[in-house]
Amino acid sequence: MKKNKIKTSPSRKVFQVCNYILLLSFTLICLYPFWYIVIYSVSEPSLVDTNPPLLLPRGFTLANYRDIFQVAGFFQALLVSVVRTLIGTVASVLSCSFLGYLFTQKEMPGKKILYRFLILTMYINGGMIATFIVIKSYGLLNNFWVYILPMMISAYNIVLIKTYVEQLPASLEESAKLDGAGYLTVFTKIILPLSKPIIATVAVFVAVGHWNSWFDNHIYTRGNEALTTLQYLLYNYLNEAQMVADQIKNTSNVDGVNQLMASISPKGVRMTITVLASLPIFLVYPFMQKYFVKGIMVGAVKG
Repeated sequence: MKKNKIKTSPSRKVFQVCNYILLLSFTLICLYPFWYIVIYSVSEPSLVDTNPPLLLPRGFTLANYRDIFQVAGFFQALLVSVVRTLIGTVASVLSCSFLGYLFTQKEMPGKKILYRFLILTMYINGGMIATFIVIKSYGLLNNFWVYILPMMISAYNIVLIKTYVEQLPASLEESAKLDGAGYLTVFTKIILPLSKPIIATVAVFVAVGHWNSWFDNHIYTRGNEALTTLQYLLYNYLNEAQMVADQIKNTSNVDGVNQLMASISPKGVRMTITVLASLPIFLVYPFMQKYFVKGIMVGAVKG
């Protein structure tokens, strides 16, 4: 017995083809900038300065990566950034999650005032000088915890988590409290397991923020090389590469100019640094994507 097949009209087929072409073009437009950065970072500097690559690298080389890996203190800075990202993400997720859960409790004293004050911090802050004075008064200058403590609380993340927790069935928490569970037990046994989507969303936000942060290193731990983060180290290396390139352009030794310009390209260094800074995020995001989309949509529905 033959199955009845739904016939597709010619206009529908044309629409589907155009739709696929449009979506494929949009995907390529989104992917091409990163692909361009990758192929530029592995191209010969002497070949791409006047003729940038389009689809494939021009003269494959890993000289830019080799030079960056040989920068003094690279692996120490990498370790600091990794440890900072791991500890900072866990600390921020736990603190924001617990505080967001507490703001859903009717019994919390002064909840409305504290919540409005929290929202106010999203629009008003003390400024750089006042923040520096506070950090100094707490003895956090040249201290590893200056990377962790100021970023533990985020008003935006708390609002997302609070909104998500409010849409969970209240009967689960009520039944747990009838069995004698306290706030901490309810939070760890019920709220956290059911809040994986929004927690994954917040974790991505916080991890990206910690990994890409360099300005706090520049302000608060500038004199301590043991606390230098990878982003700040690469930032300094890029500035040095640009300075060397500017000095090379002003020199009169033509042969030396050609040789040094072939090995030092500020744009090539910039592309390589971009790849190194973005690669960990690209590796982590696919594992978080299924939680990320659901968490950000649910957390943004209610206010």
